[in-house]
Amino acid sequence: MAASLWRGGGGALRRLLAGRPLLGAAAGRGGWRPLHGSRQRPGTPAIKVLMPALSPTMEEGNIVKWLKKEGETVNAGDALCEIETDKAVVTMESSDDGVLAKILVEEGSKNVRLGSLIGLLVEEGQDWKQVEIPADASDPSSLAPPAAAPTSTPASPSVSAPPPKLEHPPGKLQVRLSPAARNILETHGLDPSNVTPSGPRGIFTKEDALKLLQEKQKGKPSELKPVVSPAPPQPSAVPSASQATAVTSAYPRPAVPPLSTPGQPAAPGTFTEIPASNIRRVIAKRLTESKTTIPHAYAAADCDIDAILKLRTELAKDDIKVSVNDFIIKATAVTLKQMPDVNVTWDGEGCRQLQSIDISIAVATDRGLITPIIKDVAAKGIQEIAASAKALAKKARDGKLLPEEYQGGSFSISNLGMFGINDFTAVINPPQACILAVGRARPELKVVEDEEGNEKLKQHQLMTVTLSSDGRVVDDELASKFLETLKANLENPIRLALC
Repeated sequence: MAASLWRGGGGALRRLLAGRPLLGAAAGRGGWRPLHGSRQRPGTPAIKVLMPALSPTMEEGNIVKWLKKEGETVNAGDALCEIETDKAVVTMESSDDGVLAKILVEEGSKNVRLGSLIGLLVEEGQDWKQVEIPADASDPSSLAPPAAAPTSTPASPSVSAPPPKLEHPPGKLQVRLSPAARNILETHGLDPSNVTPSGPRGIFTKEDALKLLQEKQKGKPSELKPVVSPAPPQPSAVPSASQATAVTSAYPRPAVPPLSTPGQPAAPGTFTEIPASNIRRVIAKRLTESKTTIPHAYAAADCDIDAILKLRTELAKDDIKVSVNDFIIKATAVTLKQMPDVNVTWDGEGCRQLQSIDISIAVATDRGLITPIIKDVAAKGIQEIAASAKALAKKARDGKLLPEEYQGGSFSISNLGMFGINDFTAVINPPQACILAVGRARPELKVVEDEEGNEKLKQHQLMTVTLSSDGRVVDDELASKFLETLKANLENPIRLALC
């Protein structure tokens, strides 16, 4: 049905309702006229592009980059945009054919909720410039507000109440007061702005207030400031926090610590706000969950890796390049195969023994720590493990991991040996039950016997491995046996070929 209603004389309206063409004078230039001056036509129907759930724990995402421009043809399976999830930067593929008609959420948009409308497609052959924008495209609840100053406060709905000011008057700094100092200043009407605070981090202490009071009693007018009764707040629907503070105190409590101002020298106690990425927030949440809900138990062992270093040198002669960490991954998988009671997870109510040995390797990236997974490690050779670990680490640093490449896993390994760390303890990655922390190889002297039975000192390369285990499913005895078996496998790498 047309967007405008038409009114004509001589039965023109009846002819339209009957579906017959207008004839004679009714169709002439003066026979009819539009009720509305606009001749708008309905917009082109759109196919909605919504923010997808690209990981099980994802609640919101950031639009990193659009890979298609408005007006470009899109086929099903084409890369549409890059989205930063709580785990990595994932490429979103189109599920429909058509033309990208409108980008509703621009690049760099943060905290876009799942299911939010981010773009519109139209079918090929349709006018994409006339795409019909749905009413929910401007829904403010689907998109987080743009980045702004961390201390910004929304304006009060009252017309009479001015918005709170973030900046202080020129030449005056907001002073941080201790409770006792605040009471003295308010009682005697003193101005602390001309006195340098002596407390830690620039806090104006009780002693500073008493000193100022003594100077007032000695008759030094420069240090006095009469108490000015705050102006009564204008009536509003909801009183703002700044108004409530002004009523109760002549010295409102400043932000603790205050924000630094770009381009100006930093005042004592100031700081710079660093926004947390989705990945950082999820890491913080999961680490807190792990340390507060999982009873961690720790056990360590020193492993002699001379045999691994010798074997690695022999393989390098045949142009087979593998690292010590690749041997550790393989030895761990073989040990888990020998001791399946350790290859378990905790689902919140009970223990689950996993059939496949999938090992998560911790990779440090600019966005935070992520643990890509090498699947079915026990069935892979050292060279295949090395290739998989290298490829996954590169994808993790580039933010190109697919969800199936970092979700799951039955056991984790974190190696800080390349940073010169002797030993450390790692935090369990739930729902897994164990994580192995690997330190550096270090030379140490050890007493050995030669072929004739004489004792002598010999240098060995020792490496400390520390197992963090979930005491609910891996008790101390099982953890100790696991480390004992792992140590034997590392010190005799020929055993790795037998499994």
